[in-house]
Amino acid sequence: MRKQVPEFLDLCFDSSKAAQVTLQPVERFEFDAAILFSDILVVPHVLGQKVEFEDGPRLNPLRDAAALAALSVNRFRDRLSPICETIDRVKEKLPSDVALIGFAGAPWTVSTYMVEGGSSRDYVNVKRWALGDPSGFQSLIDLLVDVTVDYLKDQISAGAEAVQIFDTWAGVLPKPAFDRFCAAPVLEIARRVKSEYPDTPVVAFLRGAAANLPGLASAPEIDAVGIDHVVDAAWAADEIQPQAAVQGNLDPVLLLAGGPELTRGAREIVASLSGGAHVFNLGHGILPQTPLEHVRSLVDLIRGRS
Repeated sequence: MRKQVPEFLDLCFDSSKAAQVTLQPVERFEFDAAILFSDILVVPHVLGQKVEFEDGPRLNPLRDAAALAALSVNRFRDRLSPICETIDRVKEKLPSDVALIGFAGAPWTVSTYMVEGGSSRDYVNVKRWALGDPSGFQSLIDLLVDVTVDYLKDQISAGAEAVQIFDTWAGVLPKPAFDRFCAAPVLEIARRVKSEYPDTPVVAFLRGAAANLPGLASAPEIDAVGIDHVVDAAWAADEIQPQAAVQGNLDPVLLLAGGPELTRGAREIVASLSGGAHVFNLGHGILPQTPLEHVRSLVDLIRGRS
């Protein structure tokens, strides 16, 4: 499918092809849910920032107020309508007992790519802006909160039955900045989405921020908390699960490796979290080189077929 389009974003905005990609894992492995095929960087792309993918994302770095002012919300929702059309197409073919999950990047994580111009090791540019000029940086976060709320509402309107907010780089900020630029925006997005769609579950995934997750779980706007693979599942059962469902958290490298350690790791997670609401998942994204037979073995294990 990837080879049929010139650029990665072309695949995200081709609703027919994106729907096929969304359905492929469900058709092959009979998962309980499908997650919309897209990318968190469609948001800066639609706002007017140049986004390309060449061995990873590449963006024209946004470093000051002038660059921020050049972004535009004009026709934001219209320009994202092909992604909502993908949801329509998926819903037509998705079995009735399989859920469809929509998603968006959290403002902090999206802003790291926008300011750094791609992936980063130290996040020095975005942290310098956030910590050195918090009021100025807040303008970017506020913009991303507003458009992300609209984006998720449109996904739900199109048929997404739950939505997940990904804050992959939440763990790189000190506590005061985390509270302001990670936790507060995620909770605000969830609150505003819930104000219109109170029955739609919201999942929050803040990677690398384990110590802050119990507080997040206690918020009424959050229905489930994703945990990364370094979080102890037994700890999550005690500290998070009494307040919210837990999603996670097998190490993706264990799935890549396979064998007895995969079986042991998966069974430990299930045993630790089986006393409450739990969505079994990886602790982060599946690695591209993962053998598909390992995925099948894991599904059979969780289903109790092996």
